[in-house]
Amino acid sequence: MNSHVLIEPAQLQHDMATEPVVVIDTRDPAVYAQGHIPGAINLREIFTYLSTSDHEGLETMQHKFAEAFGAAGLSGNETAVVYEDTMNTGFGQSCRGYFLLKYLGYPKAKVLHGGYQAWVGAGLPTTTEPTMPTSAQFPLADEPGAVMVDKDQMLAAVNDPAIIKLDVRDVDEWIATSSSPYGPDFCPRKGRIPGAKWLEWYRLMKPAADGSVFKARDEVLAECQTVGIQPHSKVYIYCFKGARASNTFLALKDAGIHDVKIYFGSWNEWSRDPALPIEEGFPLG
Repeated sequence: MNSHVLIEPAQLQHDMATEPVVVIDTRDPAVYAQGHIPGAINLREIFTYLSTSDHEGLETMQHKFAEAFGAAGLSGNETAVVYEDTMNTGFGQSCRGYFLLKYLGYPKAKVLHGGYQAWVGAGLPTTTEPTMPTSAQFPLADEPGAVMVDKDQMLAAVNDPAIIKLDVRDVDEWIATSSSPYGPDFCPRKGRIPGAKWLEWYRLMKPAADGSVFKARDEVLAECQTVGIQPHSKVYIYCFKGARASNTFLALKDAGIHDVKIYFGSWNEWSRDPALPIEEGFPLG
């Protein structure tokens, strides 16, 4: 996959030496302490933060991450490069960071392709020294980026066959034996958004020497065709909390499917509202 969003380890090392770059590590602080890219700032909240998609929830999230990214040193002049350990072990958390930056209107954001293990596999330097960033005023956009749908928009889409509702969760969540990656009963209900198509997020990646990487454009398009997604399709993606959906969002957009948005509240929000419809049990269609 050739992408202006994905950056390879050698290119990141070059850019860090030649232009303003803020590298953001989304892993657990204990893992970060064992070794990270020199200069990287640990921002675990990118993965752990849960948001509802109502006005108050999204507004709170906007200000939360504008403050966090500003504290990391993002002023708008720097390229933000987000990474996780590997692309298939962190539930898409680096891509969630990229998506949040796009939603907040940040102009320059990338994802380290292959994550930390690709950096290590390339023989590039690491450190255990924590980074003390110089804080900056984050340039929060007046209007959020048009990359997200809320609960009401997702509900309206249930009865709109022109919108593909794409569930990218793991198989146990799709067949309704588990409610989340955090355990089968973490959420009050198990199931799917009615009418959703299923494309497990792993299917858009393939093995590489140091972990998974994204498939090439035509490979992604071939996977998408299996659930009826074409380049002209309108797609709303959901998972549990927007991380795996963000991984898929990046892959689809890069493959040329332009009208793609994420229902960021995802199953964590949808399952907790008993007024919202769900499909339960093993999928029959």
